[in-house]
Amino acid sequence: MKRIVHKHPLAIRWFHWVNFPVLFVMIWSGLLIYWAYHPYKIQIGDYVLVSFFPDGFFKFLKIPRRLAEGMAWHFVFMWIFLINGLFYVGYTVISGQWRHLVPDRNSFREAIQVTLHDLGLRKTQPPFIKYNGAQKIAYFAIMLMGIGSAVTGYAIYKPTQFSWLTTLLGGYEAARLEHFALTIGFVLFFFVHVGQVIRAGWHNFQSMVTGFEVVKPGASDRPAATEPDKIRPTDPTDSTPSPVDSPTQPALS
Repeated sequence: MKRIVHKHPLAIRWFHWVNFPVLFVMIWSGLLIYWAYHPYKIQIGDYVLVSFFPDGFFKFLKIPRRLAEGMAWHFVFMWIFLINGLFYVGYTVISGQWRHLVPDRNSFREAIQVTLHDLGLRKTQPPFIKYNGAQKIAYFAIMLMGIGSAVTGYAIYKPTQFSWLTTLLGGYEAARLEHFALTIGFVLFFFVHVGQVIRAGWHNFQSMVTGFEVVKPGASDRPAATEPDKIRPTDPTDSTPSPVDSPTQPALS
């Protein structure tokens, strides 16, 4: 018998899907701003190992030199990003969802186990919980990065009005570098996150849209459920909750 597994509350799905296009526009408009002055690179002596970013990168993406337009888009969407983030943090605190997101003393050990399992270096599946250690660390870090992006963004947006904040972050140049580093972190997380979603399969993606996942008979080994206490059978004549037998879950699905 098929089972319906409830995974993500409506609020979590709403905040997730609002944040996705907002972050895309923020990063894109940030590139428009950054091209006006892009000094960051990694070099040894006079030899440049990595440049963020060479002119060829901007030309390949056909990013025009439109600083004013980039700033306009960035400053509008930063308010949506900030408001959405505040509601998300508030919801996790009020609903108690923060308990699933804050790493505990076992999270780092679990994260290592999950990583080794995903790389095929460990055969034993780590124990199943709402979010495994790798997920807790990643999602909590993203929350902190969001706060850091807002703080550093204001420090470089209003360095005079928020001079105390800019000074606290090490000055204007340091705050700008910190803001840039956090943006790179968001991009890296995005690629890892999408890769894990693809690895988890269509049903995992569907659950972030609908809030639930339909688990077929014999599919208990697939990464399906995150809340076994919220499982109900699809058969209307059977009201007995059905347990999930040893579900598994990828690192960052």
